[in-house]
Amino acid sequence: MTDAYSTRTLKISLSSGVAYVVIDNPPINLLDAALMADLDRFADAISGDQDIRVIVFDSADPDFFVAHGDMTAADDPAAFVALPVAPGEDQSLNPMMRLHERIRSLPQITIAKLRGLARGGGAELLSAMDMRFASLERAGMAQMECRLGIIPGAGGTAYLPGLVGRARALEIILGGQLVDAATAERIGWVNRAVPDAELDHVVDTLAARIAALPPGVARAATEAVDSADSAAESTTQGLRKANELLNGLFGEPAAARLAKAALAAGAHTRDGERHLEALVDDIT
Repeated sequence: MTDAYSTRTLKISLSSGVAYVVIDNPPINLLDAALMADLDRFADAISGDQDIRVIVFDSADPDFFVAHGDMTAADDPAAFVALPVAPGEDQSLNPMMRLHERIRSLPQITIAKLRGLARGGGAELLSAMDMRFASLERAGMAQMECRLGIIPGAGGTAYLPGLVGRARALEIILGGQLVDAATAERIGWVNRAVPDAELDHVVDTLAARIAALPPGVARAATEAVDSADSAAESTTQGLRKANELLNGLFGEPAAARLAKAALAAGAHTRDGERHLEALVDDIT
């Protein structure tokens, strides 16, 4: 169903704990002031909705996910800096950085469904999300800013090293070339590149599985991974954080209920363990 979250540039529908966000800002889905403001308003509205556990971002344009940032900002940098986007984020950052940090810090799991092209700010918006899946035939990503005499200014220099490593981040940023879906998968910029005809099924199935997890599980898992993966925190600290979150989940009734059901269905037996994923699917 179409929901009140929809705006001029975002068409939003809700289904079983998943918000499907379709970016529709013709002619090329430019990340301009209008789209930035709508994404900011959406993030503000959705962040407190505990019924929504996953957000899937898609595009109404099969050729462009989000083309890139609005290049006309170069004509009036002061007006760009003054955009009232994500006022709750660090005001030492520019508006596009603040927006992407707001998307990155949403309590929901964010997944991008990439058909078409995403360059500059569009690629950085993707990199700010938790996961990205790309069409083998249609998708491409690039950070082309250095070729324009600047550097990625919406988070690319911060996000890419954690996704692809330092050397490949420098190759992407300094080389400024379009990275096809297969290469993006190989280097870690996207989770998977799949045939275009399978993209919807792959992403929608994953989103539904995550949304069906017991309350708090997806967020706890994400926080534990982030804590362990953070360059600013040691592995020991990451393990402490994971243990804290795990203890909290053990106190929830779902943990005991599902463990008992799995054991009754054949977990801890040789036959049950051969097909454990199917076994667990059947009890949830």
